[in-house]
Amino acid sequence: MAINSSIESLYWLSPDDDEVAFPPVDLALREPDGLLAFGGSLSVQRLLHAYQQGIFPWYSEGQPIMWWSPDPRMVLFPADLKVSRSLRKTLKKKYYTLTLDTAFAEVVEACAAPRKDDAGTWITDDMKNAYKELYRQGHAHSVEVWLGEELVGGLYGVAIGTVFFGESMFARRSDTSKLAFVYLVQQLKRWGYSLIDCQVYSAHLASLGAINIPRAAFVSLLNAHCHEAVHGGHTGPWQFDNDFQVL
Repeated sequence: MAINSSIESLYWLSPDDDEVAFPPVDLALREPDGLLAFGGSLSVQRLLHAYQQGIFPWYSEGQPIMWWSPDPRMVLFPADLKVSRSLRKTLKKKYYTLTLDTAFAEVVEACAAPRKDDAGTWITDDMKNAYKELYRQGHAHSVEVWLGEELVGGLYGVAIGTVFFGESMFARRSDTSKLAFVYLVQQLKRWGYSLIDCQVYSAHLASLGAINIPRAAFVSLLNAHCHEAVHGGHTGPWQFDNDFQVL
């Protein structure tokens, strides 16, 4: 993660005062795209405040906390989910079992594990602990994909209002992260969710229907939907509806 000399113009947040506001997101750098501020903490209060403004933390071990709000922003509107023919065949086979909020810590650890051609991870120990605390307080959620008793795929993220902020996913078998995403989106659609934040462009998510939108449009959507009541005011733990069918 290369950071240039423009950091001198960035805001530093006190780690001892979570009441200090983030700067406006339109002050974020263009290079690296979206870098807005340093410092602060990963408290539940700070993280929830960040997400509602279109900001998320991303940094490597040994670096200060870095806060980002890239432009454009990749999102998925639940109604626009795309399921390829091959993925649809996998779904119909029901080869895997999927659950919600059953193994959150294990999903986070799996997402943090090194990937192919990747020497490190941005999911530091402090990040793991922060999102586990969000989960304990009912704000973060996970999807698990099981082959028998083996965890073979999944994802996790944060829910605020009718917006789900995706954080990370993993797959130990072909397409299992896509399965987790499809199940999640279909359940969120049933619950009346408006938006899934995918943060930055990836071909993986684009194949499922995610698109880039301007940051200003994204922030407007957050202002409209982060304060809406979620299904029955329920915050967690989650489970799939008893009559849930993915297709």
